Amino acid sequence: MRTLIIALALSAGLAAQDAYTPGNGVTLPQVVREVKPEYTQEAKDAHIEGTVVVETIVQKDGNVGDVKIVRSLDPTYGLDKEALKAAKQWKFKPGTKNGEPVPVRISIELTFTLK
Repeated sequence: MRTLIIALALSAGLAAQDAYTPGNGVTLPQVVREVKPEYTQEAKDAHIEGTVVVETIVQKDGNVGDVKIVRSLDPTYGLDKEALKAAKQWKFKPGTKNGEPVPVRISIELTFTLK
């Protein structure tokens, strides 16, 4: 499975949480621990492959805040749920502004590929 972090240049985002977007002196958080999502047996049997994109805010302590799906792959066989579960376990070196840790909004692509 391949994963990719994409910075979002959106001003809208997760409700009631203020966060920066990378750029203009704000650095992108760096992955410290990546957790791969599990493939459900039902999705394997259905030969489902593709990418789930989730959005989150990396907090000042490097933990992941609330996670939401912005591009679904499979709400039926559990791959969306597995992507959310995996993304919540990621850890980051937080993004910074003026050398200080700040919350930064990012998206994460979690790709499911059958071998």
